[in-house]
Amino acid sequence: MDDLTLEVLIARPASEVFMFLTDLENDLRWKTEWVDAKRTTDGAIGLGTRYSMFSRLLGRTIETVYETIEYVPETSAMWTTVSGPLPMAFRRTFEPVETGTRVVVAYTAGISGVLRLFRPLIVAAGRRQNEGALRTLKRLLESSGS
Repeated sequence: MDDLTLEVLIARPASEVFMFLTDLENDLRWKTEWVDAKRTTDGAIGLGTRYSMFSRLLGRTIETVYETIEYVPETSAMWTTVSGPLPMAFRRTFEPVETGTRVVVAYTAGISGVLRLFRPLIVAAGRRQNEGALRTLKRLLESSGS
């Protein structure tokens, strides 16, 4: 998923969308790859907030720890992998528009070694998975308001 960028328009105010999407525990509600998520730092969400995200692969639980490295209220947030199987960073940006909020999600993954041979397949799979997740997110937020 080197430099994969996707966007979605959500008919909700930017403040609500930002609050929902900067708490990675909410990713359980719209991203199928996660089976559990826990914030592991105390205090308000912001720079330095860490999350342990858990997925399952071949019957094994895999933990990935993300840390918030950018946090601009109602504008953008970015996370990077602290530990886990794939070095990755992702940013979510929020732009108020007349009909709601434009959310842009950009991923950069450290695909290296033998996995570089499979980069096109990995990127295509990541795109399909994330496009589906964004459709789910849109339905979730527009139907319930989070």
